[in-house]
Amino acid sequence: MEAVIYDQKGKKSGSLKLSKNIFELPWNADLVHQVVVGMEANKRTPVAHVKERDEVRGTGAKPWRQKGTGRARHGSRRSPIWRTGGVAHGPRNIRDFSKKINKKMKTKALYIVLSRKLKDGEIIFVNNLAFDGPKTKEAREILSSLSKIKGYERILNKRKNSILISTDGKDLNVSKSFNNFGNVKVDEVRNLNPLSVLNYKYLLIENPEASLKFIEDKVTPKKAVIKEAKIKKANKAIKKISKKISK
Repeated sequence: MEAVIYDQKGKKSGSLKLSKNIFELPWNADLVHQVVVGMEANKRTPVAHVKERDEVRGTGAKPWRQKGTGRARHGSRRSPIWRTGGVAHGPRNIRDFSKKINKKMKTKALYIVLSRKLKDGEIIFVNNLAFDGPKTKEAREILSSLSKIKGYERILNKRKNSILISTDGKDLNVSKSFNNFGNVKVDEVRNLNPLSVLNYKYLLIENPEASLKFIEDKVTPKKAVIKEAKIKKANKAIKKISKKISK
């Protein structure tokens, strides 16, 4: 599968062969749902918090004696049934909502989402975004040029559409230029995840060759890379020893 690469002016500047492992995967709603729900749970920060009876300020003395007053017996003014007392069974901010997400699951979900986005025509490949300085006007012109491409005419519609710009590296000129657009977000390709991609209608990938190589390398476990490096090092040592022996 090949994709067209555009420049800042919306003109074709080349083509790119896409990996089947990333852009030709079938839709798996269960996996994507599990990963997205887990990521949203991990972002959740409990705020609501009440004080229990042992945390409320107040005297520890018994309000009145146990018997003989004609009133109900009480042992503490900090009881939940008293005004200014503690709260029983209220929300606490110590609750943990986090969920474990396996790295392979998260990576596979990202590939599935990218496959679906490409199939729906919601991914744009741009060779480079270059700004001499933070210029909102130039950013507007780029979006206007991209909206002239067939299939991407609704990019400038703020109410219904939004766009995530994934850059090859950190570029303050690019991020500041698009900062004034409420429906545009700029982020590095290393931070790309299923939740961020699904939150936006369109995905713009800058410098697609390097970006897609970085995304594809996510599937290679670190242990396998380390093991391969150790094997190469061992083979070199064996070759050196064999040369010394032959001499």
